Amino acid sequence: MDEKEDKQLQEGQMENGHVYDHYRVTLAPVLESKLDEFRLLGNDSISEEELWKYLVKKKWKKDKGEKLFHQLVQDILTVKMSDFISFATIETYKESPFSLDNEEEWKELLK
Repeated sequence: MDEKEDKQLQEGQMENGHVYDHYRVTLAPVLESKLDEFRLLGNDSISEEELWKYLVKKKWKKDKGEKLFHQLVQDILTVKMSDFISFATIETYKESPFSLDNEEEWKELLK
């Protein structure tokens, strides 16, 4: 590992994505199990990609690659639907192009 890769690993990011991205294929059955649990609880609209995004951006945001595989599995299995929904809501607000500068948008909001 060269100095640049070492620095990126310390910062919790690799050049091609998150430091745990190389585990994604191996963790696929665990992700699917969590999605099955969400479906049993009545939410079948969450995709594997959305769950992975939550883990990378929220749960493992500051991780530097020091977790063991079983700790990653535990992190996935302990995700609460309410935590995921809160994260997804905030992300939606961040990405929303909605602006109240337009009179039509005000009318739509006040309907």
